[in-house]
Amino acid sequence: QVQLVESGGGLVQAGGSLRLSCAASRSINHFDPMGWYRQVQGKQRELVASIFSGSKIIYADSVKDRFTISRDVARNTVYLQMNSLIPEDTAGYYCYAKSGDSIYRGQGTQVTVSS
Repeated sequence: QVQLVESGGGLVQAGGSLRLSCAASRSINHFDPMGWYRQVQGKQRELVASIFSGSKIIYADSVKDRFTISRDVARNTVYLQMNSLIPEDTAGYYCYAKSGDSIYRGQGTQVTVSS
């Protein structure tokens, strides 16, 4: 059973930064891709950023140039550096990892951006 544990969320003022971490219970080399999505209650889920095994990276237009996804294979961890945060970034942020036909998700971490 794969476990993904997110951390790093919190309350921040607009213009501030946060770094989210997603620690996996097994080598992240098994996953392709890994990434982050966010969800506000009552709204559609938004895929924020994904990183593939060949280092290809995809960002949602809404976060491009502000968010950076990266991974540390030695630590089995994927990060999401979030800069220039705006109130519209407020959401629950969830890590996901795909392995074959299986998709794993973490429990999420809340990010709240105050204006």
